[in-house]
Amino acid sequence: MKISMVKNTFGPLAALALLAAPSAAFAQTDEGDQDTSGDEAAAAAPVDTRTYPPISFDQSEKPENIWVLDLSNGERVKIRLMEEWAPAHVERIKTLTAQGFYDGVVFHRVIDGFMAQGGDPTGTGQGGSELPDLNEEFNPMPHVRGSLAMARATEENSANSQFFIVFYPRFSLDKRYTNIGRVIDNMGGVDTINRGEPPQDPTRILQASFANENRPVPAPTAPVAQPVQDITADLLNAPLP
Repeated sequence: MKISMVKNTFGPLAALALLAAPSAAFAQTDEGDQDTSGDEAAAAAPVDTRTYPPISFDQSEKPENIWVLDLSNGERVKIRLMEEWAPAHVERIKTLTAQGFYDGVVFHRVIDGFMAQGGDPTGTGQGGSELPDLNEEFNPMPHVRGSLAMARATEENSANSQFFIVFYPRFSLDKRYTNIGRVIDNMGGVDTINRGEPPQDPTRILQASFANENRPVPAPTAPVAQPVQDITADLLNAPLP
């Protein structure tokens, strides 16, 4: 299932508007006999108790919520995860990071001026973890430069492991994708992620960890040495006419 960033909502919204008008006429029945089914449904709906504190750039504060990404381009990026905004999605990132799931995974879709998307172990945009998909936790926090959000398919409750980091503000994504945090250190390192859909030479996450673990920056991967051909006298001779 391909994880995309946007979808066309105009058609469904227009259809809902057309369907909503006739239903309103049946909200009131004969003489004082009021239909309370809507009130009962509202009472049964779970109460959203989430809060939306601002991002803290203080790296000494809750280091267990600072996601550290060491990239193959030599950059170390730190991202504040906001469990208050999206507790289930933040917990998913923590669980997969503890499993080493993100280590070695590429940024497979990087659009200049938009965002860098990663988190798919297959590198195709169609993969994810073996854990079940998450229910959406859309919130009012805006997608600004450095925002971290979860990618999903067209189904709203389909986020799993893929994520994206926004290069520039994209308010059209607000309340349509689950915003879970923001880069608090080295957004310039995110800017250096190789572009492409997919990139010819994708940037990888060498190591994902959390600040409280104090992991050292991993050594860069050395290029694979190519076998050297022995030079013989024959190779030095000029070709025959």
